[in-house]
Amino acid sequence: MFPTDYIIFLQIILFLFISPGPPRVVIVSHTLNYGLNRSVWTALGDISANTIQAILVVFLIGSFLSDNPQVLYYLKWAGIFYIVYLAYDTFTSKIRSFNSKDQHLKSPLSFYKDGLLVAGLSPKAILFFGTIFPTFINFGSNIISQFLILLITYVVLDFLTLMIYGLAAEKISLWLRSKPKLLNTISACVLLILAVYIAATQNFSSF
Repeated sequence: MFPTDYIIFLQIILFLFISPGPPRVVIVSHTLNYGLNRSVWTALGDISANTIQAILVVFLIGSFLSDNPQVLYYLKWAGIFYIVYLAYDTFTSKIRSFNSKDQHLKSPLSFYKDGLLVAGLSPKAILFFGTIFPTFINFGSNIISQFLILLITYVVLDFLTLMIYGLAAEKISLWLRSKPKLLNTISACVLLILAVYIAATQNFSSF
């Protein structure tokens, strides 16, 4: 059975993806500093985290989070601390030219881990999968097929929009390629601003 109100679901997730959030800021930062090819691994980490979140929250721990909203509070601060760590790591990374062959300072696994942790520690993503996502599933018929349609739609559009952000960042970086330290500083500052914004605005007193 096809998910109910599928077009509305598309509109909601596209709005979420267009709005800058931690995963998009991180992929922009990685693209500016390491190039788009390596940032693909960050995007893969992001959609992997979303897949895990969807399965866990919809089928396993949704009721637990409803009874223990403080878990989202702890996840929020874990995510903030990791974003601050990424800002520090970006700012202190070795200054290099984009044309240099010495660009393998981070492994693909490291990029993947950054995407996985930033997205995986996002309380907003967990709230989405725990509250909004299930409302588009008719639990009276063929739950698995509906879940797969919604999840595949989500991760495909998420990946594509992340790549759009990465492409935009790559274009912006063209005039900064001779100033790698400036790239590092800009990326680190944006990450720090994001961490402060999340700390000040995201409250999860209830699920």
